[in-house]
Amino acid sequence: MTDTAVTKPNLFHFTRLPRPTVDRADGIYLWDKTGRRYIDGSSGAVNVNIGHGNRAAIEAMRRQMDRVSFAYTIHFESEPALALARELAARLPEGLDRIYYVSGGSEAVEACLKLARQWAVATGQPERWKIIGRMPSYHGITVGSLGVTGDEVLTPAFTPIGKAMPLVPAPFVHRDRDNLSLEERGLRYADMLEQKIVEEGADSVLAFIMEPIGGAASAALVPPDSYFARIREICDRHGILLIHDEVMTGIGRTGKFLGGDHWNCRPDIVALSKGLSSGYAPLGAVAATEKVVGPVLEMGGFLHGHTYGGNPVATAAALAVLGEIDRLGLIDNATAMGAVLKGELEALTQRFPFVADVRGKGLLLGAELYADPVAKTPLPREWNANVRLIDLAFERGLIIYSRRVRGGPESDNFMVCPPLIVTAEQIGEIVAVLADTLQALAGELGLPVNS
Repeated sequence: MTDTAVTKPNLFHFTRLPRPTVDRADGIYLWDKTGRRYIDGSSGAVNVNIGHGNRAAIEAMRRQMDRVSFAYTIHFESEPALALARELAARLPEGLDRIYYVSGGSEAVEACLKLARQWAVATGQPERWKIIGRMPSYHGITVGSLGVTGDEVLTPAFTPIGKAMPLVPAPFVHRDRDNLSLEERGLRYADMLEQKIVEEGADSVLAFIMEPIGGAASAALVPPDSYFARIREICDRHGILLIHDEVMTGIGRTGKFLGGDHWNCRPDIVALSKGLSSGYAPLGAVAATEKVVGPVLEMGGFLHGHTYGGNPVATAAALAVLGEIDRLGLIDNATAMGAVLKGELEALTQRFPFVADVRGKGLLLGAELYADPVAKTPLPREWNANVRLIDLAFERGLIIYSRRVRGGPESDNFMVCPPLIVTAEQIGEIVAVLADTLQALAGELGLPVNS
């Protein structure tokens, strides 16, 4: 056996970057095997909404395991799966009361796309198959979800085995240089959807998928209010379905149960995951209207399924998560602490002028790094500034979130999205480490700092 064979790890991930081995976690903190502590300023992958080590979730899972840990949905319903469906239907916008379970966010989006397509077939519209997405955007890592994702890094390798769908620009209104108001810009970006529908042929377009508030691809991008009503009107007029990807924005993260609730914008289909089970078990869900689900069931059923969809332990965990969100008032806390954190991030832009465009809602917040924040000139690509920022923060015991998207408007962005249990004192701790990180980044790259 060679030395290489001895030292080469068996486990591999999407990155070759070595990472410490995690040992335990509690609240907003994690510790590695050496005892070093890390602040979870990203809620894992923006999913650990109720924090780590929540005893209610852990005990709910243990109780369910004592009864039954797995029952295949072809054979049995389970009490927690039924109860969770009722809870979700009660919290979602009126009419979104048909629930389907999967195991994660990419699966949830994939199921949304397939449900929409089967609805078209079931309603005598087989010519409708195009699902329009946005550039940039992120909707998952399966072949189908990548097809509606706007990302020129993630998608090209898989285009030969999938089908790339049409894309329209995401509403980066803060970068535009014109004489329009924000609301007028919002309408302009929404009207780009109609232009694309006409260009593609309205009878061929099945749906439009969007994140109400941007996630990884656009760092908590918030469209103008005018955008939402116009999008809904365009979809209705052309008879196409509106799909909201609420995988990251849902379950209280933005200060509402769904991100779209800030605008009373009701989609036809919603993808949920991440905060739904808060990282305690793999779980995702699709919520849809009877208008969509009814014809599909009448045709013989949804041609889709996952072994672990609706797993009793996972749905028991999610029920406990919803209970903790209510008991601890976490949606209100997301609003209150989000305002505190956003104010602190905006204050950092005065000290570090290369940081700008702080945005988001609740505890889904992001900002961008610029060479010139007024002209919106990006930093040189080869600097990989956002990657270096993440690494410098990690070295200092702070975990934040970032992913550069080279498609669409190029940028280096980062997100700060702590668990919804975060306190004002802990936000102070997060911001202090972030400030030290930005100071170090400025020193390495020669970026300006105000005293």
